[in-house]
Amino acid sequence: MVSGKYEFRDYELVVPSWYDGSEPVPLVLSLHGYTGSGPVQESYFRLGPLAEERGFLLVTPNGTFDAAGSRFWNATDACCNFGGAEVDDVAHLLGLVDEISAAYEVDPLRIHLVGHSNGGFMSYRMACEHADVFASVVSLAGATLADAAACAPSEPVGVVQVHGTQDQVIRFEGGSTPGGPYPGAIDTVSAWAAANGCGAAEPSTAPVLDLDDGRPGADSTITAFTGCPAGGAVELWTIVDGAHVPPLSDGFRIAVVDAVLANPKPPGSG
Repeated sequence: MVSGKYEFRDYELVVPSWYDGSEPVPLVLSLHGYTGSGPVQESYFRLGPLAEERGFLLVTPNGTFDAAGSRFWNATDACCNFGGAEVDDVAHLLGLVDEISAAYEVDPLRIHLVGHSNGGFMSYRMACEHADVFASVVSLAGATLADAAACAPSEPVGVVQVHGTQDQVIRFEGGSTPGGPYPGAIDTVSAWAAANGCGAAEPSTAPVLDLDDGRPGADSTITAFTGCPAGGAVELWTIVDGAHVPPLSDGFRIAVVDAVLANPKPPGSG
């Protein structure tokens, strides 16, 4: 693991031990939730070992501190710049991508965002504003912009929204925070399916994933949209009775990495 600093903020980078720069590799940014940090995010998602096994660069950056001493990302009105701080996290994360890409052979068609809660909100904002850079988003308990018209991606972005039906913080059906409203999980994926030019949604008929380690066995369903363009697949993984911070299974981290690595941008994109 490599520790770094970009614009006065620390980050940690996992580089596969066999990496020699001879060929480009994917880059995954893993963004923590409100009050979290890069190390907290990695201890929760545990993607580092898979970076070694599956061959991608993993960076876990830190947000900035608000007036209450909690780290946050300035993502959307709903989450989580509650103090109105003047911080440009879009520029910060783009700069971080540029810094890592200058030091390592990053495949520009395989740059992905993974986030929890506030990190999920931030991932969606990055995809809305810089679809030319990011191939896909996996959001656990986050949400896209409340105003669909404010999100106008320049090209398709793959999306996986993971959400528990009993999330009392960022509710599955949508709600609001002191900052403003946010859409529910179904509205989030529907907005992205429309933006990507997908067709109808197809819900699964039975639980197909084991994501919540607190309840062994299949506990989650997949709703996928048909007719999505290359690089623009959209899915909702619903954790039945899942909370805002569900205990994540090994199946979760494997499924997340499978999802992002299976969704590169088509050649000629960006």
